[in-house]
Amino acid sequence: MSDENTLSESGESLENRRKRLRFRSWHRGMREMDLLIGSFADAHVPEFDHAQLDRYEALLELSDPDLYNWYAGREPLPAEHDTDVMQLLTQFRYTPRQGS
Repeated sequence: MSDENTLSESGESLENRRKRLRFRSWHRGMREMDLLIGSFADAHVPEFDHAQLDRYEALLELSDPDLYNWYAGREPLPAEHDTDVMQLLTQFRYTPRQGS
């Protein structure tokens, strides 16, 4: 069975989980964060393994103001959220797509 078809503990395939998380990333509620997190998800979620998806899903549970302040460097990143996925997000630079 390929990695794409392996099931998570919840019984969801890796491919479906990635799709679900990308959708959630684009529909957070605050337009600025939709653009930032959605673009980040498009760029990185397809490459994430199960463990990284776990850390990314936990990141999606955090509030938009907290995430934005950490991303923008307005507040220090708490140690409990200093993961490889959060480091990728803080290094990510949003670039508007044509037609956006």
